[in-house]
Amino acid sequence: MISVKDKAFLISLGKRIRKIRKSKGLSMENLGYKANLEYSQISRIELGVNNATICSLKVIADALEVPLSEMMEGVE
Repeated sequence: MISVKDKAFLISLGKRIRKIRKSKGLSMENLGYKANLEYSQISRIELGVNNATICSLKVIADALEVPLSEMMEGVE
């Protein structure tokens, strides 16, 4: 079971990913295509529902053309 603190982290990370995605003018479908992930998986990550693996996060960062560290910036 995910703790409240971990859930808050996942939500914060999801908001960060959404912010970067929108700043790049990408839809969830476009990001999913670029990352070779289902757009529904992108949605679950952005909502903080899905606890993504580090490999999935790296693929998303690459698709967004940002370093993984930048994607994690400000996430608490």
